[in-house]
Amino acid sequence: MLSSIGISIYYDSKDIKAFLISGTCTLALGFILWFIYRKEKGAEITKKEGYFIVTIGWLVMSLFGTLPFIIHGSIPNFTDAFFETMSGFTTTGASILNNVEALPSGLLFWRSMTHWIGGMGIIVLSIAILPFLGVGGMQLYQAEVAGPNKDKLHPRIQETAKRLWAIYVLFTMLETILLLFGGMNLLDALCHSFGSLATGGFSTKNQSVAFYNSAYIDYVIIIFMFIGGTSFSLHYFALHGKISAYFKDSEFRFYFGFILLTILFTTLFLIFNNSLPVELSFRNATFNILSILTSTGFAIADYESWAPFFSTFFLILLLFGACAGSTSGGVKMIRYQLLIKHSILELKRLVHPHAVLQVRHNEKSVPNDIIAKIASFVFLYLAIFGIGSFILSFLGLDTKSAMGSVAACMANIGPGLGSTGPVSNYSDVPDLGKWFLSFFMLLGRLELFTVLVLFSPSFWKK
Repeated sequence: MLSSIGISIYYDSKDIKAFLISGTCTLALGFILWFIYRKEKGAEITKKEGYFIVTIGWLVMSLFGTLPFIIHGSIPNFTDAFFETMSGFTTTGASILNNVEALPSGLLFWRSMTHWIGGMGIIVLSIAILPFLGVGGMQLYQAEVAGPNKDKLHPRIQETAKRLWAIYVLFTMLETILLLFGGMNLLDALCHSFGSLATGGFSTKNQSVAFYNSAYIDYVIIIFMFIGGTSFSLHYFALHGKISAYFKDSEFRFYFGFILLTILFTTLFLIFNNSLPVELSFRNATFNILSILTSTGFAIADYESWAPFFSTFFLILLLFGACAGSTSGGVKMIRYQLLIKHSILELKRLVHPHAVLQVRHNEKSVPNDIIAKIASFVFLYLAIFGIGSFILSFLGLDTKSAMGSVAACMANIGPGLGSTGPVSNYSDVPDLGKWFLSFFMLLGRLELFTVLVLFSPSFWKK
């Protein structure tokens, strides 16, 4: 928050007081908590405590993150302010603001910075913490990046975090410089760098990235959305001379191939059905496909206007996500990939009932209990999506908008379909609906089980 004051001073915006009060309140709470628990340094955290700390941490960040908006008065309604801030910290990018450009510069910066902070947290959460907690089959990452051998990142979470965040900062600086070359001012370049690398999607413009009408800016953001959707452990290895780590990774190959196929299909459709020029068709397809799959949510075109079936096509894409260990939301490619492999093996077992068959990932066998956890995760994800869609429909949204909103918020994408699509926002969703969607953002961001386990009576038993 206090860093936003620098932007406020530089651009002479009228929100310095809001950040001073908000920052002071947040620092005061932080100091009180540090003072109370200062003697607990070095104490081991149990799995039960881990679930609680991660969930409460995101909630507390979101609560205090509302203060600048409320104190300044730009979002006076607490429900709207919480929705906007939760959307930021979960890197969702869903907004209730009808006129983003009316916000002072400091608040624009803070709004986008919530993405960046959330992205930093998600990288470490997905690579180092969720595997420890055993959430949704993420133990695969425990085996690959959390151990002490020389091919792995680092045995300690603190050291792993430092290395990953260094890469995150490096990419952010690089994208900011490239966007400055494209004609953006410093504030816009920083905010769009925060939004694309954290796969968040908050823009400083009402028209999102389409405002700039620049092929150069579109392609720069395409590159960094792709980077944000790729596992940061692979970036770490690549920056240490192991470029081959990308294509040795089974999930990355699946992710890359899936992107190429969907882009090819969409590009050809736009060329032959909508009669758009080849380059524009390719750029529109690539930008919007990557924006959805990486859960970024930036827009340069209204994909719902391309053809009626694209609403269904993009609704399916909303449920995918990019790579585990990235800043993206959604189910993640690795889960679908392993379930597909498992289904193929089950078909083979029908023909060869006595064969010993095992799902493999990166040349290693995947235990059946991990496959079971992944299947449970996907089933629960789809069940919550269905229940959430029913709730939003009951609250007054049409079926298409309800399904698109829940899918977009659970997958941390932002823009949904219909009344919450890429040319609209969430301002007309009823307040109760916004609270449900905020909860779905948190559920999706923390991989469902991390949050839902807190509702189990057995969790609270000693």
